[in-house]
Amino acid sequence: MRRFFAENLDLEGNTVLLTGDNARHIRNVLRMKSGDEVLLINGGGDECLARILSCREDGVELEIVERQVCEADPDIEVTLFQCLPKQGKMEVIIQKCVELGVSRIVPTVSRRCVVKIEGKDGKIVRWNKVSQEAAKQCGRARVPEVTRPIELPQADLTGFDLVLIAYENESETTLKSILSTNRSVRSIAVIIGPEGGFEPGEVSKVIDAGGTAVSLGRRILRTETAGMAVLAQIMYELEQ
Repeated sequence: MRRFFAENLDLEGNTVLLTGDNARHIRNVLRMKSGDEVLLINGGGDECLARILSCREDGVELEIVERQVCEADPDIEVTLFQCLPKQGKMEVIIQKCVELGVSRIVPTVSRRCVVKIEGKDGKIVRWNKVSQEAAKQCGRARVPEVTRPIELPQADLTGFDLVLIAYENESETTLKSILSTNRSVRSIAVIIGPEGGFEPGEVSKVIDAGGTAVSLGRRILRTETAGMAVLAQIMYELEQ
């Protein structure tokens, strides 16, 4: 069934009016008509089955038929602190990590990042659009937020049950071993470095703040692969 993002979705009301791109897509591309049904999400986890009442020039009016729980959203919250990669990789990281169940993505700048924070306002809008489209495609009702970029020392790592930093020089503690002994955690922070990796001092500061450095295996993964690999393992081990 077709899914549409409705930011103004009121779960207490009986009707909703879709405008803009969503309305044009329903009316002009899909050529849907009165009586056709769609799924509406508001990005906050709410999902409704709705029936089209009318397709007008100013929008598409729908009647809410049923409010339902979306089973695609994971019951564990993972915040990804992704150090900014080189041109073109961030959108792929966002798209795939949303599909894998990430709850929030925080673009982060570490010392070895080539990309800087300046001039990212337009990117933030684009990145959140990518997140929204990925959530719709994979059947989620919750759209993960992509925040404004921050410097790594500014990362707020408090309030998480578990804080993990992927580090290629960690040889003893594996991600698998940490997850297998922390099955009751419900919120996790994952920190992924840039192409050049982390400087040892950066890892030490995360550890001093209560984090754990983990190895992702015998092979060194690219920055655009590492976050996806961590999320896949977390969901496999911990998602109920």
